[in-house]
Amino acid sequence: MELNQKLINLVPYEPIKGEYKVRLDANESCFDLPDQLKKKILENIGEISFNRYPDCMADITLEAFADLYDLNKDYVTAGNGSDELISIITSCFFEKDDVIVTMPFDFSMYSFYGSMYELNVKVFDKNEDLSIDVDKLIDFCNENKAKALIFSNPCNPTSLGLDKNEVRKIIKSLNCFVILDEAYMDFWDQSLLSEIEDFENCIILKTCSKAIGLAGIRMGFAVAKEKITTALRAAKSPYNTDSISQVIAALVLKEKEYIKEKCNILIQNTQELYNGILEIQNKYSVFEKIYLTRTNFVFIKTDKDELIYDYLLKKSIAIRKFKGFLRINAGTEEENKELLEVLELCVQQL
Repeated sequence: MELNQKLINLVPYEPIKGEYKVRLDANESCFDLPDQLKKKILENIGEISFNRYPDCMADITLEAFADLYDLNKDYVTAGNGSDELISIITSCFFEKDDVIVTMPFDFSMYSFYGSMYELNVKVFDKNEDLSIDVDKLIDFCNENKAKALIFSNPCNPTSLGLDKNEVRKIIKSLNCFVILDEAYMDFWDQSLLSEIEDFENCIILKTCSKAIGLAGIRMGFAVAKEKITTALRAAKSPYNTDSISQVIAALVLKEKEYIKEKCNILIQNTQELYNGILEIQNKYSVFEKIYLTRTNFVFIKTDKDELIYDYLLKKSIAIRKFKGFLRINAGTEEENKELLEVLELCVQQL
């Protein structure tokens, strides 16, 4: 048997292997759940009937999510991570050769799934400073008769964001789907979740893997008006989220004060990390650009990416490397301090 062209050169995703003292490479929350909450989770998991299929709509999880963000539960679909929801949307809402627009740098899975499902992925280039010219983007989508525009706001990996007025303008100016990934919006204040009823063509994606601190389970959400939500719920697998993940996510999402507290700490830690990297830059002028952050990570442009990345790995600190760029997510206060100390030692030698 021969593989088709879509699969023949495909390789599995492989994150950094090995054990590292400080992990700042995956944009996860640096905070594990407190023991008291873990105990509560274990007690509730013990009440699951494991011989039964999970609730196909994940009602308890949708209720907790909707309550946390003050949303109508009927507008929410649960997914096995927002990755699954991206896959469902790109595979089911569009047909072969339909045009979808993406913008590098951005989350790679948008174009990956688009290509896998034989869509015509058109790339709109951001400005040299990685900002987005909203008017040019709108024109590009219209000129290419796009069926969808998909992007993250704030952006992974650039850490930059469009304010809600700009995003609102994009959605209202396009006669196509706008898939707005707000995975990192808990760290900023420009969400359009509260306005979802105003948009017939918008799907907003959310995740539990960042500010909520549940990267260890796979739970994401798509928020849209009822017509889109009904179609999405029909298109997904009947039992796409398991009972254990539903229980864990529901319990944690109800912990509003805990989530708010940890999110505020992450925002503060990210700002301190950003300021620390700026101080290093002021001393040594080694980086070409340090981007303003609206997320829980800092994005750096540098031609020393390989050298810095390898040096940090040897010191048991993992960060993310792109061609000509580094992405460092905020850790605990202690982890940030260690990262900054080792980073300064590294740049002194460049």
